[in-house]
Amino acid sequence: MGTLRLLDANFHEVRVAQRRLLFHVASTSLFELDPVGAKLLDVLREYRELSEEQLFGQFEGSAGREEVGEALADFCELGVVGGGNFPAQIARQSRPIREFPLSTLVLNVTTGCNLSCTYCYKEDLATPVGGKRMDFETACRSVDLLLKEGSSRPRLNIVFFGGEPLTNLPLIRQVVDYAERRGTGCGKRIDFSLTTNAVLLNEALVEYFDSHRFGLTVSIDGPKSVHDRNRRTVGGKGTYDLVAKNVRMLLGRYRSRPVGARVTLAAGAFDAEAIFDHLRYDLGFAEVGLAPVTAGGGDGYELGGTELAAMFGGMKRLGARYERAAIAGEYLGFTNLHRLIADLHEGAQKALPCGAGVALLAVDWQGRLNLCHRFTGSEMPTFGDVERGIDKPRLGALLDGARELAGRDCETCHIRTLCSGGCYHERYRRYGDPLHPAYHYCDLMRDWVDFAIGVYASVAARNPGFLERHVGHSERYAEIREVLP
Repeated sequence: MGTLRLLDANFHEVRVAQRRLLFHVASTSLFELDPVGAKLLDVLREYRELSEEQLFGQFEGSAGREEVGEALADFCELGVVGGGNFPAQIARQSRPIREFPLSTLVLNVTTGCNLSCTYCYKEDLATPVGGKRMDFETACRSVDLLLKEGSSRPRLNIVFFGGEPLTNLPLIRQVVDYAERRGTGCGKRIDFSLTTNAVLLNEALVEYFDSHRFGLTVSIDGPKSVHDRNRRTVGGKGTYDLVAKNVRMLLGRYRSRPVGARVTLAAGAFDAEAIFDHLRYDLGFAEVGLAPVTAGGGDGYELGGTELAAMFGGMKRLGARYERAAIAGEYLGFTNLHRLIADLHEGAQKALPCGAGVALLAVDWQGRLNLCHRFTGSEMPTFGDVERGIDKPRLGALLDGARELAGRDCETCHIRTLCSGGCYHERYRRYGDPLHPAYHYCDLMRDWVDFAIGVYASVAARNPGFLERHVGHSERYAEIREVLP
């Protein structure tokens, strides 16, 4: 074997209380180090390079040669220890991406919105009167494209987005009827999802969505003082009172699927715990997801370094509550941590940051295919249209570029199989390039993943049944993981 050395890019150690855990990057697996494994790691760290005989000599009087040899063989098999010309990191899949088995299509049914949220990233946003609306023919071709490209999938999902999608409700009803007919004819189950600001919700609409089992997400930022700070009408009036009233009506009547809240954390409004508690317990949402503004356009709404660190501190406190609840067999509904716990439990190995481009595309009102819903209306090139289909060479080239880590700090980062560089749109907004790594919060993300590893290890040891019951098996989680990073 020659000289032995640690391959640092392939593992990361996390300490939880008195336990030493080895996170194996390539497989996203977690191993608890026994005393021999822990000492082996310490010796190799201290000496950096040494022969096999020198290594065995470090264990004289504390462990047998056979026991040390078995631990060393395990480390070598994982790529944690190498010798001679072992690669500096385990190679990632390099085969070009040429297949795009869609499971989700986001229909931007209108660019119009009845709110004027100060931090909105949508570049084509307009008032409801001035908004551009998708027509029924374009929507039908979108459904047909999804059925064609998703033919290998037993189940497909259509997401209605905007603007505010409820300002084009007639089209939504038409699409549901058409998609259900086409899906039945093709032997496919088609699910529907919708993100709304809840201003236009009423009892009749809730009954309609319930009858078609919509997955509903409400954009809401927390209690009145926080929500009304940024989420206002076109005339500048706060919307919390109306939204909260409609949300209570929705949650009191909706039965088919859990309803989640989607929160934007912006400058001056980033108290994760207080916001979560209000939405989860005062209003009664089943799940709450927090999305910080980290890549604004210089408009003052993005979280700066101090605020971003404070936000992650609040998320960690929520994470500690998630851990205590999980050990007690309860699901807290904190989706940011829950998705990461699920990735760790299932051994996710992300070559790409999310399903955008492979499992998901977004259709703008003109029928053009965008990498995801955040890019509609932007100057980012599109990838075909619903009439001619996906421009697979162009899309494949972009995704191949996203997987290429050589020359980037991501190449040796221990969270590369969980992060893969970060959200395309955040990178585009901050750096003008969807493939530029999100260096502005790398350290915080690494710390957040290390925290999640500790939570996962604790729950797995103390109540593994929680992971079997709550991780990766719910309809809502299966849907969300295709869409979000």
